[in-house]
Amino acid sequence: MAAKVVLDFEKPLFELEEKLDEMRVCLKKSAGEHNMAETEGLNSEIEALESKVDSLRRSIYKNLTRWQKVQLARHPERPYTLDYIYMMMQDFVELAGDRHYSDDKAIVGGFATIGDEADDFFQTVMVIGHQKGRDTKSNLYRNFGMAQPEGYRKALRLMKLAEKFNKPVVTLIDTPGAFPGIEAEERGQAEAIARNLFEMSGLRVPVVCVIIGEGASGGAIGIGVGDRILMAENAWYSVISPESCSSILWRSWKYKEQAAEALRLTAEDLLDQRIIDRIVPEPMGGAHRDPESMASTLKSVLIDELKALLVRDPGELVAARVDKFAGMGVWSEE
Repeated sequence: MAAKVVLDFEKPLFELEEKLDEMRVCLKKSAGEHNMAETEGLNSEIEALESKVDSLRRSIYKNLTRWQKVQLARHPERPYTLDYIYMMMQDFVELAGDRHYSDDKAIVGGFATIGDEADDFFQTVMVIGHQKGRDTKSNLYRNFGMAQPEGYRKALRLMKLAEKFNKPVVTLIDTPGAFPGIEAEERGQAEAIARNLFEMSGLRVPVVCVIIGEGASGGAIGIGVGDRILMAENAWYSVISPESCSSILWRSWKYKEQAAEALRLTAEDLLDQRIIDRIVPEPMGGAHRDPESMASTLKSVLIDELKALLVRDPGELVAARVDKFAGMGVWSEE
């Protein structure tokens, strides 16, 4: 069994949780031996420690720095695109290939259905997202979630297919950036991303984009133009990663924490700047602490957003989408 990944700022909490688990084992053993006095004493100690753990957990996760949120967004146990698809949707049919070069495993996509009778909503969608691996072998297979031109062209092919059959598009963004290798540049990386921006702005079906983890640079925006931009509470979204920003400004990665603060890349920051439209709350401690609960929350949010978008006229959707992105940022003419 793989060792649990504990981030530096989580270590005090992890140590208390381990102690609590040990005490619960002792309680179970004591109860089995019918040692009532010891059992009562352990119960009292466990209750006190549970209260301490809960207080510390809230203190840590309610006061995270921007860099700590970047660390949570990169947590290797965090749910990825395929995890969300299988937890939120049914009847997923994966589609492969860009019809030009090859199939990029860093981007997955296909038709699926979301909703059920309890939601009074059942809709076929085209779901597309970045996919990372869980270990060295799968990360190499998925290229660490860094798409190449054929990945963005595959995504565009699937979006145009969704438009043809009048199905909404849902994209799940989680990438450290587009693949920067020379072979990607030779095959037109910049053109592929730019083409997606152009085509997504004019899709005549609803488009909902969700940053579920990392949202870095053009690698993220390549599938990130939509009517609604949602963002998980502990995700990050920026034109550059904190490490790369630090290396450019200070010629060293040592200042990544200061860079994260300056970039204002958290969900709260981007909601204030009107870059995103809605924050999707995560379980205490991050999505990896309770993936099923996180998927259930995201599913409910997606259903709400799709219900509102599906009743709108296609022309109105396109016009509002263009205005939305044209209005971002601060600029002036002289």
